Amino acid sequence: MATTYSSDLLRILSTRGYIHQMTDAAALDALAGREVVPGYIGFDATAPSLHVGSLVQIMMLRRMQQAGHRPIVVMGGGTTKVGDPSGKDESRRLLDDAGIAGNIASIRRVFERFLTFGDGPTDAVMIDNADWLDALDYIPFLRDVGRHFTINRMLSFDSVRLRLDREQPLTFLEFNYMILQAYDFLELSRRAACRLQLGGSDQWGNIVNGIELARRIDGAELFGLTTPLITTADGAKMGKTAAGAVWLNEDALGAWDYWQFWRNTDDRDVGRFLRLFTDLPLDEIARLEALEGAEINAAKKTLADAATAMCRGTQAAEAAAETARRTFEEGAGGEALPSLAVAGSIGIVDALVGLGLAASKGEARRLIKGGGARVAGERVQNDLQAIAVGAEPVRVSAGRRNHGLLTAA
Repeated sequence: MATTYSSDLLRILSTRGYIHQMTDAAALDALAGREVVPGYIGFDATAPSLHVGSLVQIMMLRRMQQAGHRPIVVMGGGTTKVGDPSGKDESRRLLDDAGIAGNIASIRRVFERFLTFGDGPTDAVMIDNADWLDALDYIPFLRDVGRHFTINRMLSFDSVRLRLDREQPLTFLEFNYMILQAYDFLELSRRAACRLQLGGSDQWGNIVNGIELARRIDGAELFGLTTPLITTADGAKMGKTAAGAVWLNEDALGAWDYWQFWRNTDDRDVGRFLRLFTDLPLDEIARLEALEGAEINAAKKTLADAATAMCRGTQAAEAAAETARRTFEEGAGGEALPSLAVAGSIGIVDALVGLGLAASKGEARRLIKGGGARVAGERVQNDLQAIAVGAEPVRVSAGRRNHGLLTAA
């Protein structure tokens, strides 16, 4: 039986499928029902764009703001220099200050699509944890904060234990990450009256550490909430595709490819993804996920339209949808399709890889051998086939749904 909450915040998060674990749910529900709750999620700046695997966290901040609370986006300008060991088999490549600053500036553009920033009580703010982490003195930090952590407990956390079980090296630098993240929560409670940390299920231990640290040092009452691991119906990690990561920034991934990612959602995931990644009303989502057979494609298009409009803007979503209509219904190409400029001719294997329709030449050959590659609608029989490119673009397809255009250089 589903839990009934009195606050809009937990009711929204619960009915849309965001809640996995909470610390003291009753107290958090009461707090969210009587006052504005500032809550944060941290994002390390390891690349110029976040990918769709981070989207459920961004949407949780959006839900906070929709429920009348204050989202805090914490960029890990400090922790990016250390590296979160969670789920990793090897140490992260370390970036310099300029690289991290450039990544943060690029990532902010995406958050501005999902959140309203400003100075109001429920307006979002972006904070860089380098503001306090870079200023720490090592010995005082060890004395005042480090004494609250035991090696025994730190070794029990999945992020550490799994690395050690796989006999992968874990540097002392990374081992400090969980202490720094806990300290972030303490500093945010002091600087921004933050009461809630949200994150993925793999962050549960780090979140609890922060709550306990703030209680021991300041006597503060803080809360934590995690989301379930978002996987697709076939068990794959959300956002992992053969062509690579599904980036949120438009300069890292075109609107057509972003729209197409959502359009290709498994039938079994449509309802869940509509609840998590769009603002559509729940009754409309219930209607859409009840569609069967070929009609479920209408729900997938709605998901693709809504998710793309939120991240890339309405015009980009409409252009991608029109390209899809022309491609699938009229057999034509469209400007939003991925394209590759070719001087004269190109081999089919290189074309598939160059257009991002295959992740490698080996994958391209397997696609051709399985009958899944087409040029101008005709099935490719030979992986040595050359494609001549003249004045008119040539459409290359991988399966029924993924297409690209070869244009003259």
